[in-house]
Amino acid sequence: MSIAKTKNQFGLISLVVSIGLVAIKFYAYFLTNSQAVLTDALESIINVFTSGFALYSLYLAGQPKDENHPYGHGKIEYLSVGFEGALILIAGVYIFYSATQALLHPHAVARPDSGMALLGFTALVNLGTGFMLIRSGKRLSSVALVGDGQHLYLDALSTLVSCVALVLVAVTGNMLFDAGAALGLGIFIVVNGYRMVRRSVSALMDEADATVVRDVIAELQHHRRPAWIDVHNLRVLRYGADLHIDCHIQMPYYFSLEETHTELNKIEHLIRQRFDVEVEMFVHADPCTFAACSLCHMPDCPVRQHPFAKEVTWTLGNAVKNERHHLAAEVEEERQS
Repeated sequence: MSIAKTKNQFGLISLVVSIGLVAIKFYAYFLTNSQAVLTDALESIINVFTSGFALYSLYLAGQPKDENHPYGHGKIEYLSVGFEGALILIAGVYIFYSATQALLHPHAVARPDSGMALLGFTALVNLGTGFMLIRSGKRLSSVALVGDGQHLYLDALSTLVSCVALVLVAVTGNMLFDAGAALGLGIFIVVNGYRMVRRSVSALMDEADATVVRDVIAELQHHRRPAWIDVHNLRVLRYGADLHIDCHIQMPYYFSLEETHTELNKIEHLIRQRFDVEVEMFVHADPCTFAACSLCHMPDCPVRQHPFAKEVTWTLGNAVKNERHHLAAEVEEERQS
């Protein structure tokens, strides 16, 4: 089975589970008339919409590249996370307002034991489904599945808080626990909705993923060859699960086109082996200059003008800059000092 179909299956499971649980929660609200349970049920409605949109985004992200989308459709997954976060944010604001009104005008809660039983069941289902989606999303490099799973985790936490509120109401008879729990959940939901929107916007704006960039640099550094004199202007963009990497590699200027092409193929193969996702890599080959001699240890170089002094260690701080790192005079001065 293809990765795209596997993602779609998990997305469908999330949607079906969300529809079933929201029905159970509204039934629990019908039994209890609890503000905390209503808050939990309203947030679960968001699960249905977001799971549906996530399923559509997974389907679209799995479509092949075309003339209008030369980098594929993977970024729709980030839009899915942003859509989910925006809905959660809106729901959180409404829940906060509704809970404030209930706190000012508390009302009786009926049959808290039945409500606790139903909510406890939905919390267990949400925890299990959320764990499955997060684990599968990370394995399949799907931000939509991970985001959906994290939302289900939050929903389960909200449900547990609602259960605690019902217990306190049943034990103490104080209705303020019900409204207070709903108020706390409203604040919690707003904060997490904002974080999801922030993460989505960052990805859509092509904010660099420092962890992935470090992994690429570390892989190049670990398997470094003498012909790879310098790496700079390294950029990594993520389109859903796919990675698009481009960089400049400085190589001996006397290499033939065939030799240069062979070295570039080795780099591309190395990076593709490192990541378990689709990697599209564009490497621009720069000819070396005599200023690089002090930092180059090509054996038997026929045109060397300066002895080898030191090798530049590629790091996140220097490999992403759009400038070469070898100035022979500076290296020679450092060597002599």
